[in-house]
Amino acid sequence: MFKILFTKSTKFDGIRPINIYFMRLIYVLMFFVLGKDVWGYILSYSGVWDENEAVAWSVWAAFSALALMGIFRTVEMIPILLLEIFYKVLWLILVVYPLWQSNELVGSGIEETAFAFALVVLPILAMPWGYVFKRYILGKKNS
Repeated sequence: MFKILFTKSTKFDGIRPINIYFMRLIYVLMFFVLGKDVWGYILSYSGVWDENEAVAWSVWAAFSALALMGIFRTVEMIPILLLEIFYKVLWLILVVYPLWQSNELVGSGIEETAFAFALVVLPILAMPWGYVFKRYILGKKNS
């Protein structure tokens, strides 16, 4: 039974079912956890939006909506997970690493966000990297 989880599936473009289920879990978490916070904030907001704040909240809202699509169209929505991985890793390198290196991270206002962004390891583990390389780097489609 467990062997089938690790066997490439033609149903999922040659991706192992374990990767599909793990990515679906990531999409579910994005939809419910992020969506609850983001849509709750947006729908209860009153007043005029600051331009940059509106951009940030709009992007987060789009992420949660696209995550809902990812639950059902898991392979097709892989670019959403790639974007999540890239922006979080980049932010950790640019913002967190210098603070950590200078021993200023602990106790800073960034510490909590740094922990949440460090969970980027989950989509990194879920990602079918062989498929990503073949499909998005080499441009090959599975047949």
